[in-house]
Amino acid sequence: MLVAERHKKILNTVVEEGSVRVSQLSKMFGFTEETIRRDLEKLEREGKLKRTHGGAISIQEGEKDLPYAKRETQRVSEKEEIAELALSFIEEDDCILLDGSSTANFLAKALPNIPLTVITNSVRALMELMPKEKIHVICTGGSFSHTAHSFLGPLTIQSLDNYHADKAFISCKALDVKWGISEANDMQAMVKKKMLEIAQTNFLLLDHSKVGKKAITNVAGLEKIDYIISDALADTELINEIKSKDVQVISPDK
Repeated sequence: MLVAERHKKILNTVVEEGSVRVSQLSKMFGFTEETIRRDLEKLEREGKLKRTHGGAISIQEGEKDLPYAKRETQRVSEKEEIAELALSFIEEDDCILLDGSSTANFLAKALPNIPLTVITNSVRALMELMPKEKIHVICTGGSFSHTAHSFLGPLTIQSLDNYHADKAFISCKALDVKWGISEANDMQAMVKKKMLEIAQTNFLLLDHSKVGKKAITNVAGLEKIDYIISDALADTELINEIKSKDVQVISPDK
């Protein structure tokens, strides 16, 4: 593979995924991590991406909150994998919380038609659960976000204050070991923070592209999370660092 072709493929991957790890690119293209780092340095000098600790992010994505329609088509196989792993923690008669993330919606889609109570602010999750008559669904209501396809705002928070759940399943924009869980905007962050407060056990559903990153609004520290469920591409070094904070990490090969 010519250098120019490799650079083009790397840039396309970064733009498509929003962020990538050096180790991930090394496995994808069959080059050493040292070579990939040099590639990223050159692409950054050319203003085509921004390097981060251990990888790079797309300058086209920045910290903006992507429309749901775009998010639900990204990393589909990873989200399906995460949803399948999450199912093993759900038992009959559980009361669970699902946030408005596309990853949580994959879990809603995968839920079997068994006796459960699901509390959610997600319109997409509601649609997935409608045919499953054994599942009791509670919608938070609130101000509808056309971008997020979910309910947000003070009324949503007020509604959540009325409930206690066995388990919360949420996702986020980014996770940094020191900064914690973060989101692209305050409205999303407030709902996720409240869900973590009212659940007995908290699960963070996180594909590999979000690990080792920071977004603008803090949601909570890692101490609020009991389990992180990720996919097989999650960076081993970062996963081990998370485990050192007494958080259990569930992924296919870790």
